[in-house]
Amino acid sequence: MYEIHAQRRVEFSDTDMAGIVHFSRLIVFMENAEHAFMEALGASVSMEHEGVEIGWPRVFVSCEFVSPARFREIVDIHVQVLRKGRSSMTYGFTIRVGERIVGHGKMTSVCCIMDPETGPRPTPIPEFIAGQIEEAPAPEIVEHEREGECGR
Repeated sequence: MYEIHAQRRVEFSDTDMAGIVHFSRLIVFMENAEHAFMEALGASVSMEHEGVEIGWPRVFVSCEFVSPARFREIVDIHVQVLRKGRSSMTYGFTIRVGERIVGHGKMTSVCCIMDPETGPRPTPIPEFIAGQIEEAPAPEIVEHEREGECGR
């Protein structure tokens, strides 16, 4: 598996005074899609595996706002695995309302043993997860124009 679509309704708390999704919430949408991807694999971003607590701290996040999403709209978050490393995953995201692109993003998470005494320590991705994951054959590339998007 290398991709999943997650949907989410824009809540009032996601918006600013203009009723438009605040750009920082796009990162939350990306994180929600990452969680859905892991759940589809029978895993979680926070779980016990072989007697140890495993987590996936983010070490890189980028997000580009393209056009507004508004209160009550349904956003579709398309997540693809761009790179699967020994202990890390890099995802690419495209966020849409219908056919309209709202934003793009990228996130890298590292599989870690979450030790309360020493802190997070990178560890290889457990085989039951890694064995199900493939890199996307070609990341989704979408051309867009910013001019005229603000009022839509």
